[in-house]
Amino acid sequence: MSKENLVIFGTGDIAELAHYYFSRDSDYRIVAFTVDSAFKTSESFCGLPVVAFDEITQKFPPDQNQLFIALAYAKLNQLRRDKYEAAKSLGYNLASFISPDATVRNDGKIGDNCFIYEDNTIQPFVTIGNNVTLWSGNHIGHHSMIHDHCFIASHVVISGGCEIGEQSFIGVNATLRDHIKIGAKCVIGAGALMLADAEAEGVYLGVATERSRVPSSRLRGI
Repeated sequence: MSKENLVIFGTGDIAELAHYYFSRDSDYRIVAFTVDSAFKTSESFCGLPVVAFDEITQKFPPDQNQLFIALAYAKLNQLRRDKYEAAKSLGYNLASFISPDATVRNDGKIGDNCFIYEDNTIQPFVTIGNNVTLWSGNHIGHHSMIHDHCFIASHVVISGGCEIGEQSFIGVNATLRDHIKIGAKCVIGAGALMLADAEAEGVYLGVATERSRVPSSRLRGI
């Protein structure tokens, strides 16, 4: 079975990770990288050519190649959204990566340009929109909905029946109780505990652990 050609947008850490995962655990053959011309600083990345995005349709046309937008959550996911929409407007299909080491039980209700890392658990009746990143180790509870352009960091617990509004960011180790709604463009910080709905564009920060007044040199039990 021949592999489909894939061009990755980006030359940063996320793009390098995308190259790693797609190369090892997908049916795609990575043929090039692309970035906006203002950010093109090298002719190659990971041993493959780097092409200016304004030249991509001539060199890697959409009828022969797919794209993957390998960006993080800059400007509350807006940059990744903009590039996703730009690629769509050029006629490209956008590939998703779903790790074979993820547990996926939602009958494939996952959109395009999603990046789902290892050890995610996606329970039955979950719906995941387009351009969503699920970093490693999350629990997405049954009947939950994650809308487009969200970024979920590691070890987040989203309990059953939750709804996550588009372009939201949820930080490491955040916990959401069941049947709550997170509005669009919310930021849920690392370690936050959400027990009620969150209005759009809300910022919810966990409480940081303070340094003890006792220095480590005076601890006797360690």
